Amino acid sequence: MTYCVAIKLDAGLVLMSDTRTNAGVDNISRFRKMYTWEIPGQRAIATMSSGNLSITQGVINRLSAAIKRAEAGEEIETILNAPTMFRIAQIVGETMVAMQERHRSTLIEQGAGADALILVAGQLSTGDHRAFMVYSAGNFIEATEDTPFLQIGEHKYGKPILDRVITPQTPVNVALQALFLSMDSTIRSNLSVGMPCDLAVIPTGACRFSTLRRINPEDEDWQALSNTWADAIRGAFEKLPEVRLE
Repeated sequence: MTYCVAIKLDAGLVLMSDTRTNAGVDNISRFRKMYTWEIPGQRAIATMSSGNLSITQGVINRLSAAIKRAEAGEEIETILNAPTMFRIAQIVGETMVAMQERHRSTLIEQGAGADALILVAGQLSTGDHRAFMVYSAGNFIEATEDTPFLQIGEHKYGKPILDRVITPQTPVNVALQALFLSMDSTIRSNLSVGMPCDLAVIPTGACRFSTLRRINPEDEDWQALSNTWADAIRGAFEKLPEVRLE
């Protein structure tokens, strides 16, 4: 399984994904789920994925192959020359549909699930920063003022902290704290989600990644937040009034 989050703030985009895949208790592996593309000052784009790994890796490979063909002179639309983030989400959706059409029936015959989800987030110099969740059918939804973050994978453990903290006006540094704790809570409660994690930040208007970082278990920021949060929860619990037995 996995856990990936894309937060859309007035100040920019904050993204995090884990790297654990789980095909059974004796078959746990590590695979990158965040991929980034950048033309500094012009566009910065990231994807994060959950679901069938062969499907999502196939989508990424097709997106990257199209970019190489365009760089070689072929007139083809790619995520690096599409005019808007909306169109980029469409391209990812169309690529998802192509992969599903090619492999779904065979996967189902073998008893495997074919469904997948991809978060697409970024900004072009010609538009606002945006975040989308692309479904297996190629359709998608977008993060809004009312719902400024999107989650895929094992989201239930990490959602409460985001619900309590995140609004469009949340500063990036506060969003990072909430995002770290959201991932930490998920990792503590679900064995199918695990470190290391990948972190990306795209400031509003920059059209570039200000942060691309791999977070390992020994990371000082991660340890400090995780330990402080655990101590705070225990301290708050100890202050709760007792429940009467009568």
